[in-house]
Amino acid sequence: MEFFRIKKDIPFMRHALVFNVVSALTFVAAVFFLFHKGLHFSVEFTGGTVMELKYQQPANLERIRSTLQSIGYEHPEAAGFGTAHDVMLRLPVVKGITPNAASAQVFEALCKAETGAMKQIDTVTAKGEHVVKQSCANPAGAELVAMQKVEFVGPQVGDELTQNGLNALVMVIIGVMIYLAVRFEWKFAVAAIIANLHDVIIILGFFAFFQWEFSLTVLAGVLAVLGYSVNESVVIFDRIRENFRKQRKASVHEVIDNAITSTISRTIITHGCTQMMVLSMLFLGGPTLHYFAMALTIGICFGIYSSVFVAAAVAMWLGVKREDLIKPIKEKDETDGAVV
Repeated sequence: MEFFRIKKDIPFMRHALVFNVVSALTFVAAVFFLFHKGLHFSVEFTGGTVMELKYQQPANLERIRSTLQSIGYEHPEAAGFGTAHDVMLRLPVVKGITPNAASAQVFEALCKAETGAMKQIDTVTAKGEHVVKQSCANPAGAELVAMQKVEFVGPQVGDELTQNGLNALVMVIIGVMIYLAVRFEWKFAVAAIIANLHDVIIILGFFAFFQWEFSLTVLAGVLAVLGYSVNESVVIFDRIRENFRKQRKASVHEVIDNAITSTISRTIITHGCTQMMVLSMLFLGGPTLHYFAMALTIGICFGIYSSVFVAAAVAMWLGVKREDLIKPIKEKDETDGAVV
């Protein structure tokens, strides 16, 4: 399926140097912000308290966030999950306060915001054990807010998650390099990895510059961008290899320009549809999916750009040529091996 067909090839490679200088400056700026500001890691990485609450009425997330800010949490994370009555809180570690005391303080503040009062409820589990838990009830005794679960994530767990995340990133990069080296040629593998790292570093640079929260879901988005971006590079590399077979008299510039031009229609259809889905998550998915969708949005835009102007150009500058992709045809021995 094609929306349109461009009859004359667009000279992308003529402007490759200019676009790569822009890419290099953007890359350096992203690295600068990563070292200067650093990433704003979420509770999963830094440690903290995770609370799950259930409201009798649909939860007012704005009121919950303002209540948490009033007791000292600068950037509280409150998000709905499951139903409109369920809320998950991720709270950072507060110096001088134990996790149990912090969760009790938060629950009491939220209870007052709902004009309720704290009370203890003695329940019996299925195993016959008595469990005393805090509850928030109105004067009539009806429960307004129930604390479903409280978990404390220690800093050591956060360090392990950080290390595991880095391991996953390195393994994906090595896997992509091996795949491209086997399928194409080492020059394409190096070009694709440079383009993919360009995308990942720029995404992280955006998160460092704006101090957006970097959570496990964002890490999953970054890894997804790696796979997504390399797929676009493979499409263009495939067309370059095909062109080398068909256009035997064309120069490398002409072969690459034709490969990119002939895939533009496919690129617009594929990435346009993907971007519409991601934008719907960004604007309608709520706080839980917001930064995940933001990472994907940035990654898709830069993934298209890097596949065209970075990966193809780097492969060209590394000296890719027809002989790298097409094995020479052996001349048939007309003597059939006989020696006279």
